[in-house]
Amino acid sequence: MRYTISGDNMPVAICELDDGESLYCEAGAMSWMSPNLVMETKSKGGLGGFFGRALSGETGFQNYYTAKNGNGRIAFSSAYVGNILAVEITPDKPIIIQKRAFLAATMGVEMEIFFQKKLGTALFGGEGFVMQKLSGSGIVFLELDGSVHEYELQAGEQMLISTGHLAMMEESVTMDIQQIKGVKNVLFGGESLFNTVVTGPGRITVQSMPLSNLVGLIAARIPSGSN
Repeated sequence: MRYTISGDNMPVAICELDDGESLYCEAGAMSWMSPNLVMETKSKGGLGGFFGRALSGETGFQNYYTAKNGNGRIAFSSAYVGNILAVEITPDKPIIIQKRAFLAATMGVEMEIFFQKKLGTALFGGEGFVMQKLSGSGIVFLELDGSVHEYELQAGEQMLISTGHLAMMEESVTMDIQQIKGVKNVLFGGESLFNTVVTGPGRITVQSMPLSNLVGLIAARIPSGSN
């Protein structure tokens, strides 16, 4: 499979499939494709996979596309302002992603739900109790919010991340929370009560404008009711 990603802040991933090659995506993610691509809708992993994806914020069913009788082309567009990031998955480096970040992947990529081990992190970290783990081997396309920045943390190196800005991390990275100190900081700082703390080793990806923040900004500017 070959691919290109273009489109600035409303990107599209265009994938070129060889004859017989397949990939899968979230329901409704396909934007355009060659007529010789055959679609099959199913739930990967059976009933457990269906409920696991629903619990992690994704659709229970996924669409599988296979090129038949020649090479084919298929495109996946971003549903909102942001970036599409192509990540190579290898058996030794699974990744953990935020809910609803998954867009599409080659057939060798396996998806499962990932539970936060620490209850405090799950409740106050802002990333959610249930995330998604991607393992196996292949390419996955992730839909992230705003601009994207990647960092390689060394062993023991930490970074504080505001609620919702952590998009992806390698499984080797650990996550915890840290309460903001100081009464004035808490009351008037305009930040969340807790920050997410990630500790290396491993790669992390942060996003500049979480969708929840964008929705909040838009909602605040919509007139409420009529005079």
